[in-house]
Amino acid sequence: MKALSVALLLALLASVHRIPLTDYCFFSRSRLCVLWELQRRFLLFTGESDLLSVPPDPQVQGRETERSFENQKEKNVSKQEALNESQLLTMQDTFSSQGEDLARRKKNEERGHQLYKMSNKILKHSKSKKDKEEAYQLLTKAADMGHLKAMEKLAAALLFGYHGPQNITAAVTLYETLAEKGSHRGQTALGFMFSYGIGMEYNQAKALVYYTFGSLGGNLISQMILGYRYWVGINVPRNCEAALTNYRKVAFFIADKLEKNEEMPVEKVRLMEKSENLSSNNDFLDWDVHQFYKFLAERGDTQIQKAFYYFLKAAKAGNTHGMAFLGKMFLEGSVAVTQSNASAFKYFTMAAEKGNAVGLWGLGLLYYQGKGVPVLYRNVCELGSWSEKFLTAYFAYQDGNIDSSLIQYALLAEMGYEVAQSNSAYILESEQVKILSNDQMYPLALLLWNRAAAQGNAFARVKTGDYHFYGYGTKRDYVTAAIHYSLAVDHHIAQAMFNLAYMYEHGLGIPKDIHLAKRWYDLAAQTSPDASIPVFLARMKLEVKRLFSEIQLFKQTTIPAGKKSHATSWKTVCIIAYLTSYKHTFIWRHPSVQKTPFQRFIGL
Repeated sequence: MKALSVALLLALLASVHRIPLTDYCFFSRSRLCVLWELQRRFLLFTGESDLLSVPPDPQVQGRETERSFENQKEKNVSKQEALNESQLLTMQDTFSSQGEDLARRKKNEERGHQLYKMSNKILKHSKSKKDKEEAYQLLTKAADMGHLKAMEKLAAALLFGYHGPQNITAAVTLYETLAEKGSHRGQTALGFMFSYGIGMEYNQAKALVYYTFGSLGGNLISQMILGYRYWVGINVPRNCEAALTNYRKVAFFIADKLEKNEEMPVEKVRLMEKSENLSSNNDFLDWDVHQFYKFLAERGDTQIQKAFYYFLKAAKAGNTHGMAFLGKMFLEGSVAVTQSNASAFKYFTMAAEKGNAVGLWGLGLLYYQGKGVPVLYRNVCELGSWSEKFLTAYFAYQDGNIDSSLIQYALLAEMGYEVAQSNSAYILESEQVKILSNDQMYPLALLLWNRAAAQGNAFARVKTGDYHFYGYGTKRDYVTAAIHYSLAVDHHIAQAMFNLAYMYEHGLGIPKDIHLAKRWYDLAAQTSPDASIPVFLARMKLEVKRLFSEIQLFKQTTIPAGKKSHATSWKTVCIIAYLTSYKHTFIWRHPSVQKTPFQRFIGL
């Protein structure tokens, strides 16, 4: 309204005094008075006299404006000072709080480290169960304080069941926390659990991601797993260069440890063979004896000859440790033997072919030194300290801790150890595992048998054929079963020959051929004495079938209607009675949990 009034006054002045409108923009004192008078009269004329006010004094108004500005300035300065003081106090409180937190965190780290060291010391030097429980209580306290290594060790104890009950759920929670903190051990463990579906979903893609992060973080187990996966082509394209890159990193580290005698090679026990043939202490007792001989050899030249004598005697008896240490003596040379790479290669190879760790190490060392031995870095990688899990897994199995044993073997299997793959599958077949659901058992066992078979285990090849024959963990597929049996036959496995003969006899997955069936039955009997009786019974069955076929043909051609051949009938009855006598008294030893074709044949 005021703006409108001013505009009307200016227009009125311009029209009455005929003065340009722009001249009134100069607000001198006289012009302001004139304007005020005109505004007063205009408001009286319009009836808005209540809006009249005393004309402002420019000087007074200027002083008031200056005073108001100074007051506002003082208020702003006071507010800024108060704000700065508040911010300063806040920053001081923050720094003080951060300092206290830092000091508290440092104190916790130091305390956690002390507890971790105390726990390790007890675990290293004490064997009593009570002391180990105390050690893990200290470890738990250190983990609660955020000590990274304590958290890693505690998570492993919960996962593998070391010195206490397993707790997969708690292990998963700890490993997820560790992975978020960038722990390569946590990432590797999560990859392993995703790979087997232990404690979480079965997801090979996520397993590969975690293994990759673990490998980039320098984790040797992840690098070894990736080396094996690229070598075989498990969920990744086969890539020998990538496999070699990963294996080389691990091999150089292990070779350095072995050279400094910081690693102890561990023998790998096959559960199938151990449960059938050997006592639980023989292998480890042999190892102790040879360690004593090694100690004698290191004492001086006079003892080396005695050590060489015992090593040679042990090697001739077929002992792998003797072969391996002979290879080492020939490699290094001494008064007892002349240095010879050829002899070293010979004994190392003999020991390595039977899975001896020192033999494999020797071959790897010869290859590393450029002696022309075509041994993969992978063989050296398998000599790492993680191979100690073969011992702890075996003892857990002996003590009835099936789940603990399975997880330890399964991790080794993931790293590419063929023995661990076979042992894991064997444990899964026992149907005593509680950490996996029933529908996971046979598919996972088949996967492990198949991986072991791909590494040359003929027994695993037969097992893979059995799974396809009966449809365990997969759809029944006689054709695939016949393929696996045929591959196992190349390794002279009597069981595979017998199964293949049975399939030829009945035309399962392959064309029916009685002559080939007889041939494979005979070869099975020649290959293994254990197969002689089953083959005899199977051949008798074939003869009975052939005899019945001949009787029917004879009846149709020569015997008049209403008459019988008593001699022929009597012979048939004798054969059937003979077969029946064996039906319930003989079972051919077969390691499969399920029935073999032969067992089905005799009705067991």
